[in-house]
Amino acid sequence: MPCPGRLVLERIDPLIFPGIVSPHVHTVSGGSGFGFETSYAQQRASACSSCPVKQDLSAYWTPKLYYMGKDGSYFEDVPQAGEGNGVTGGMTVYYEQRGPDPASLLAFPEDFRMIAGDPFQRNFTGQQAAPGYAVSFVCLDYSGTSSYSTEMPNQNCPDGLRAQVYFPSCWDGVHKDSADHKSHMAYPIGGHYDNGACPESHPNQTISIFYEVIYQTDLFADRWHSPEHHPFIFASGDRTGYGFHGDFINGWDVTALQSAVDTCTNDSGNLADCPVFADLYSDAECQACKLPPSVAEPTTGNLTTLPGCNPVSNGPAYENPITTCPVTPIGAPTQYFTDLTSALGWEYVGCANDSMAERTFQGASTSSNTMTIETCIAYCKTSGFSLAGLEYGSQCYCDDKYYQDPSGPRSPVPNVLGDCWQPCAGDGKQVCGGSAALSVYKSCEGGKCVGNDLFRVNGSSSAATTTTKRRRHLHGHGRVRL
Repeated sequence: MPCPGRLVLERIDPLIFPGIVSPHVHTVSGGSGFGFETSYAQQRASACSSCPVKQDLSAYWTPKLYYMGKDGSYFEDVPQAGEGNGVTGGMTVYYEQRGPDPASLLAFPEDFRMIAGDPFQRNFTGQQAAPGYAVSFVCLDYSGTSSYSTEMPNQNCPDGLRAQVYFPSCWDGVHKDSADHKSHMAYPIGGHYDNGACPESHPNQTISIFYEVIYQTDLFADRWHSPEHHPFIFASGDRTGYGFHGDFINGWDVTALQSAVDTCTNDSGNLADCPVFADLYSDAECQACKLPPSVAEPTTGNLTTLPGCNPVSNGPAYENPITTCPVTPIGAPTQYFTDLTSALGWEYVGCANDSMAERTFQGASTSSNTMTIETCIAYCKTSGFSLAGLEYGSQCYCDDKYYQDPSGPRSPVPNVLGDCWQPCAGDGKQVCGGSAALSVYKSCEGGKCVGNDLFRVNGSSSAATTTTKRRRHLHGHGRVRL
C-alpha cells in the first residue's frame, strides 16, 4: 500500500506521548482523525487519508531524517521519495500473510495499537532479541546491486536510502495495547522476525505489517564531511540507525481487513487485484489530506538544532531519554487562509482542485506578481462574480459556479485541508492556492456569512485538549469553529 502523501510533519506521537509534544519529529501518514491524542473511533471518523485504501483510516508514523552539518553545526531535512515542489513524500506499508497457517491469520481488532523498534537503541540487539533484524536499511542502486545492513550504511546510496521496520505479528489475544506498547505482541519464534510460529505466550497470529521509507540521501552525495561516516541523523539524535522505529494505531474497518486477509492472495501485491479494495483514494486525494501543524517551530530548512531536546548520539551505548527538557506547548493549528468575512464580506470556503485543461473557474482570470487575496476578490467582485480562486501564488480566477468535472466534484471537500499552501506573490503572509489548487473565497452578499465554520476553532480549555479537539473535529465529523 503506497501512501503517496504525508498527513503532518511535527513533534507528535499520541502513542508514546499522548496529549503533549513529542521529543522528536515524526512523519505521519494515514487517516486525518489523527491528533495529539487519538482513538480508534477518532481515526474511523477521518474525513480523508494520505493512504489509498478507503477502509483503512489507520495512522502510521516514523522519525524524520536530517542531514547534519560538520560537527553538528546545522541540520537540514532530507526529503523522502517523491517529495518536492509542494508534493509531500510518503511511505509504503506492506500487509503480509506470513506464518505456518495463513488461513488462521487475524485482522487487528478495534482499539489496537503497537510500536516496533526503539528510538533509544544504538547497537545491534542480535537475532534473538527485538528489534534485531526487524530494523534494517537498504542502500539503493537501481543500476547495480543494492546492499542490506542493520545500521545506516557509511556509503553513498545512488538512488537513496530505504529504512525498514517489521512489526511483531504474535498477539496475546487479550490486550489491545500495553504499557510499553510492545508487551502484548511478540515476534515469531525460531529466530525469524518476519515468519514462523508464535510463542505460547502470544499464540494468536495477526496479519504482518512492514514499513518502508525511502530518503533521498543521494541529494547530499557531494556533501559528506568524511568518506568514513555518513552525515545523516534521525530526529531522535540517532546517527547509527539502530533507533529507527515505527508506530501504528489501527483505524481499519476490521471486517474489511479480515476479508482482505482471507481472500486477497494474489502474489502481485497490487491493491487493484484485491476486490475488497474496489474504491481507492487517488494520489491527488492522498496528497490533499493534510493536517495543519500545531507546534510553533520549524522542522525543515536549515536548523541550528534538532527540534526538541535530542543530543547527537553515535552509540554504541543505549541512549537514555532526556528528562530535563523545557516543555513545549501545543499551539493553535497553522492557518492557511485569511479571514475576510468582516473586512470584505467574503468568506473562505476551502481548497478546490483545478486543471489547466479545464479550469474550475472560467468566468474571468488575471495574474500579477503583486497578487494578494484582496486584489483577487476586488477583481472578481468588479467583474460581477461571486467566487474568487487564487492559485500558484499569482493567479486569480472568477466564476459563480464550479466546473462540473466528469471524474468528480471540483468544489472544496468539507474538512479536507487540501494542497493550498503557496504564499501570495504580493503578501508572503497570505496563502494563494498551490499547484492545481485554488484557495476559494465566496461573496456573502445576498446571504449570511457562516464565519468559516469549517476552518476556525473556538476553545477555552488547555492547549493540549483544545488542539486535540481541533484536529478531531476539523477532519472527523460535524462543523466546528476553527
